[in-house]
Amino acid sequence: MTSTTEADEELAERLRQAIGRFVRVTRAHADTLPPTRSEVLGVLRREGPCTIARLAARRGVRHQSMSRTVGELELLGLVGREPSPDDGRAVVITLTEAGVAALEADRLARRRVMAEAIATRLSAAERELLDAVPMLLDRLSAAGGDG
Repeated sequence: MTSTTEADEELAERLRQAIGRFVRVTRAHADTLPPTRSEVLGVLRREGPCTIARLAARRGVRHQSMSRTVGELELLGLVGREPSPDDGRAVVITLTEAGVAALEADRLARRRVMAEAIATRLSAAERELLDAVPMLLDRLSAAGGDG
C-alpha cells in the first residue's frame, strides 16, 4: 500500500476546491429547482421510493425538515405518496412523471451551461484533456477512499 505524499494532498485539495467551485457556478447559472428539492428528487430517481425518514437520513436533515420539503414537492406535483410494500402502515414517497421531467430539465440546463463553457472557453487540446476527467473521477470514486 502506498502512502500519500504532500503533493498528493495538495492536488486533492485543489481538485476538491475546483470541483466545488464548478458545481456552485453551474448551479447558479443553470438550476431550475432549488438545491434541496433537486437533491430529494435525485435520491428518489436513483434509489426509488423512500420513506421520509430514509430521505431525511440520506440527506442528513431532521425528519421535520424533510417532511416540509416533501410537502412542497407534493404540492408542485413532483412527488406522490403510496403505501409501503414492506409495511402497510407506512407511506413511501415516489417520483411522479412531472418530478422526472423537472429533474431532467434541471440536468439538461446544467449540461447546456457546461457544454457552452467547454465550447467557448477551452481549446481543442484542453477539451481532449478534459475528456479523460470523468473516467478518472469515476476511478477515484470507485476506490471509496481506501487508498
